[in-house]
This record gives sequence, structure tokens and C-alpha cells, in this order.
Amino acid sequence: MSSSVQLSTSSTRWDARLWGVLLTVSVVVGLDALDVSMVAVALPSIQAELGLSTGALQWIISAYVLGYGGLLLLGGRTADLLGRRRVFLVAVAVFALASLLGGLVDDGALLIATRFIKGLAAAFTAPAALSIITTTFHEGPARNRAISIFAVFGASGYSAGLVFSGLLTQVGWRWTFLLPVPIALAALAAAIKLIPHYQPQTGGGYDFPGAITGAAGSLLLVFAVVEAPEIGWAAPRTLISFALALALLATFVFIEKRSKHPLLRLGILRSGPLARANLGGATFFGAYIGFQFVVMLYLQNVLGWSALQTALGFLPAALIVAFGSPRIEPLIDRLGTPRTILAGVVAHVIGYALFLRIDESSSYAGSVLPSMILLGIGFMLAFSSLNIQATNGISDDEQGLAGGLLNTSIQVGGAIGLAVVTAVLTGNSGGATGPAALLNGLAPALTVVTGIAVISLLVALSGVIGLRKAEARSAIAEPEFAAAE
Repeated sequence: MSSSVQLSTSSTRWDARLWGVLLTVSVVVGLDALDVSMVAVALPSIQAELGLSTGALQWIISAYVLGYGGLLLLGGRTADLLGRRRVFLVAVAVFALASLLGGLVDDGALLIATRFIKGLAAAFTAPAALSIITTTFHEGPARNRAISIFAVFGASGYSAGLVFSGLLTQVGWRWTFLLPVPIALAALAAAIKLIPHYQPQTGGGYDFPGAITGAAGSLLLVFAVVEAPEIGWAAPRTLISFALALALLATFVFIEKRSKHPLLRLGILRSGPLARANLGGATFFGAYIGFQFVVMLYLQNVLGWSALQTALGFLPAALIVAFGSPRIEPLIDRLGTPRTILAGVVAHVIGYALFLRIDESSSYAGSVLPSMILLGIGFMLAFSSLNIQATNGISDDEQGLAGGLLNTSIQVGGAIGLAVVTAVLTGNSGGATGPAALLNGLAPALTVVTGIAVISLLVALSGVIGLRKAEARSAIAEPEFAAAE
């Protein structure tokens, strides 16, 4: 931890300022997650008032994902190089301003632009917030506990956004944009007062070519994934976008190998735990986001639920995460992150498989609730553990980078998972929205979701196998060391 940080976590009891830092950055990350989902239910009202086409309406969601997923890596490294406190404060202020403008504009293009800016701001706040926590709390039980609490806000924000959007849309869709403004401003005021100054460790230079090619490649990759279901995966524009994105990212890797001050030190990717956390996070969230999309369509279009009823249907999972995540730290300390991640992924795989039983007459209690409970348990176990595993053993001056890598994997994985599930659903339902046609598409889509989760399960199993081998080597080495003494 930087010598400029005055807070101490050596005691088992945290003082008011330490709690204040943790809760401030957690609230902002929860606000990022809440904003992703809060607009979804309001889309029909926005379309009716602003006269937007279906394609333009999609970009109210996609623009946020584009800014968030495309610039997370740059946001994480910027926090390391320019100072995580400074980056966090500026990004929160931009987020608040963009939220205010989004609630006031009357033009669809401007509304989409504000959503992109909010996603861009979130791309800088999320890794900066995680690196503030991981450099403020010492690695071990203190950090694990802090990240578990941090995870409550991130994991619960999405579900809370669904509930808030169902309520606020009854008053007016603009309130879904305006609600985050006072919360962000209050968090900004608290952050200015509570978050200590950090001395950035620049190493003497900046990697501008890497920043440009990395950001451009990431943005274009997310753009191609988001647009593919709409225009076709084999469409020339899709193929050209993917090709250009891969070319830019290959150029980025070439630059990073030769740069004296790389934006992404490629050696960090040699860390097995970090690599598994990123791959596991991508597949875990790819399945989860795709599943949420399928469930929303099923509850509203097949069972005939309202938007608010649908939002409340996800509430059991959110409550399990909210109440369980702060208490998960002792379990992580005892079992280790690989085993808790595995347990969480197993819960999700079973939850998705159980949902394959749905039909037009399925009850919530018998067919939906069991999956929601398992999803809540799985999220509670895996989300905190993935964040801990991705940042443990990483030096303080690369904590922002590690956080940015994980969040990039989560966002890109979620975007790809949703795009694939959407394509399968549309292809098998013929684009129809009636209950019978939709059910024809839901079954294959749920099979894909389960398949993605199984890939996540294999990644988690590799982590547990690696941990067992390390424990076995340690057990052999200890008697030898004792004999030598």
C-alpha cells in the first residue's frame, strides 16, 4: 500500500473513516450496476415520447455497454497512472452530469450520447473503486471482508434497478435518469472528504499509442458484439468490425511488448489465479446476463406479468446476495477462492438446468423460485471470490489494471453471452413474440445458457485442481523442511 495512505486495517475493528471509504466507493459501483438495468423497463415509454425506432431504442442500452465494456482497461490503468482518487472523483462528477442531461433532453440522439458518456464514466469509476479498496485494506481477511461488502452493492445494484425502474416508470421515464444524480453527488462529496490522497506510480512515462489502439480495439469489439444480433453475425459490417477490432488489439499487444511504460504489462497475464478469474468471470456473467434476458421475456410474454411483477420476481436472488455477501468472508478464508467460486458456479449450473422445465403453465414457486434461490447463492459465493482472486498477489501500482481486466472480462463476457442467447432465441422463435413461438426459442436459448455455465464450471474446476496440487506440494515440503532443521 502506498505510504501516502493514512488509513490502517491492522485492527479487527474499522474506524468510521475506513467504513466511510468502503461504503462510498461501494455505493458508486452499485449505482453503476443499478443504472444498467433501471432504464430497461422504461424503454417503451421512452420510445412513445421521443418517437424512436426499435434500432435506436436498443442503443439506449447498448451505448452504455459500449462505453463501459470498451474502456474499462484504459480506465483501470489510468487510475494507476494518474491517481485512483483523482480518476474516481472526476468520473463520478461526469456520471452525475450525464445523468442530469439524460433526464432533460428531448432528442433521441442526445439521450444515446448521454448513455455512452455514463458508460464511459463507469469504466473509470469501477476499476478505480476496486483499486481504492484493495490498496486501503491489507491482503487477507480484512480485504476479503471489504470486497465481500463491496460485492453486495455491485451484485444487488442490477436487481434493485429493475425494482426502481418498475416504480419510477409509473411516474415518468425521466426519473430513471434523474434518480442517480443526488446519489452520485452525495457520494462525490463523501469521496472528497474521506478518500485519502494516493501517490501515483507512473514509472516515468505514458503509453499513448497503447492507450489509443487498446481503447479503439476494445470499443470496436464491444460494438461488433452488440450490433451482431441486429444486423447478422455473417453480415459484411459485422465481419469487418471484428476483423478491424482484432487487428487493433493485435497492434496493441505488439506495442505493449516493446513499450518502456506499457499500459498493460503482459506479464500480469501469466498469473494463473488472475487468468482463471478473468475467464471464469467472462463465462459466469455471459451465462447470467443471457439467463436474465430469457427470464424477463418468459415472465412478461409467456406468463403475462407486468414489468414491476417481473422485477419483483428477481428479488429473492437480490436479497440472498444482499444479506449473504457481507457474511461470506469467513468461508472464503477457510476454503479459499477456488473452492467458493466452484460452489457458486455449481449452484448456477443447477439453477439454469432446472429452468429447462418451464412451459406455458409453470408456476413461479415451483419452476422459477428454485432457480432464483440458486442464482442468489451462486452469485453470493462466486462474485466476491472472483474479485478477491483477481487482485490477490498483485502489486499496489497495478491494482487498477487488475480491476479493469476483471471488469472488462465481465462486461465483454456478458455482452457476448447476451448476443449469442439473443441470436439463438430469435432464430428458433422466428422473431415472433407469442407465448408458443417464444417457448420454442426459449428452450434452445436456455440450453446455450447452461452450456456457457458449464464452461465456467470447467474453469473453476481447474482452479480447484491447481489449489490441491499446491497444497500437496506444500504438505510434502513441510516435513522435509522440519527434517532439515
